[in-house]
Amino acid sequence: MARLTHTVTVAPLDRGWFEEAAGTLVDLLDGSRTRADGSVLLADGRAVAGLRLLKGRHLRSGARYGETPEPVTPGADGRVPAGSGTVGAADGPSRSGTAGAGAAGGSSGPGASGRVPAPGPSATVGAVVLRAWRPAHSVEVESRVAEDGLALRLKVRLSEPRRPRALDLSLSGHRPAGGSLYRFSGRGAADLAAWWAAVDRLPSALPAARPPVTARAAHRLAKARLTVTPHPADDGSWRISVVLSVRGRWLLRPVGAVALFFARRPVERGFREAVENAAAQWNTALAELTPRHGEALRAEIADALTETEQGKTIPGGPTDAGGPADPWGPADIGGPEAR
Repeated sequence: MARLTHTVTVAPLDRGWFEEAAGTLVDLLDGSRTRADGSVLLADGRAVAGLRLLKGRHLRSGARYGETPEPVTPGADGRVPAGSGTVGAADGPSRSGTAGAGAAGGSSGPGASGRVPAPGPSATVGAVVLRAWRPAHSVEVESRVAEDGLALRLKVRLSEPRRPRALDLSLSGHRPAGGSLYRFSGRGAADLAAWWAAVDRLPSALPAARPPVTARAAHRLAKARLTVTPHPADDGSWRISVVLSVRGRWLLRPVGAVALFFARRPVERGFREAVENAAAQWNTALAELTPRHGEALRAEIADALTETEQGKTIPGGPTDAGGPADPWGPADIGGPEAR
């Protein structure tokens, strides 16, 4: 088994600002509505960038969302080219609208036969399914992505979204045409209440007995465990200890032990660089955040939700008729359970 550890120092995040920002984001989404074309509108009438309702009722269990396809320019014969995005009609707003044929059908336009062609082997198909929307209790979403023959399913559950207390996620992936070597799974949990308790300790106090952030991954050939533990420094910053443990399985265990013996230094160096890079990105992100509150913070978050990225090619979601079969199947499909 290989055990890698590294500790970095990062700028602290103000808990009050974090919880206010989370509550503001939830309130903005909770007050949104949809148009007949599936566009999601904030209360001020602006559309959330790159998001539309594909199926179901807005903010109801089972609602399916995807990214907005690019506008389509009809050809000389007035037809929409096959494989192009579709544009739905923009009728009056409604809180619980159901996307029409264009919204539910993904981003591909009908061909000469009236059916939507399936994407090629390198196409990206993505959708987000809302499993639960209870802002006072929990929010659960499931993200599905299929690209280059690999199907990924990510489930996220946030407890008490307006003042987040815990974040749980699970990830599974497989290649439908492959065997067990193309299957993997993972689980992660962040106890935010325990995190704040850990950083509120005195710098001279012992670190938390249990790491607030843990993650486990499993594959047929290996298992891994990651822990993240914060501790306050004397200058008010946070010292973050990251520990990664990797254990080979089956015949890979002796082979991995020999390989690690010769490659331990490069592996440790790569691990340290990855942790240092993550810390640098954290510090950069915090430095760019404007410490606004109240209406100023609400306006900033609303602007971020509705800001469009020029020149971005956005894939559409899977279709209900004439499109590809659901690569994820009716039930969860993943690798060995990460325990």
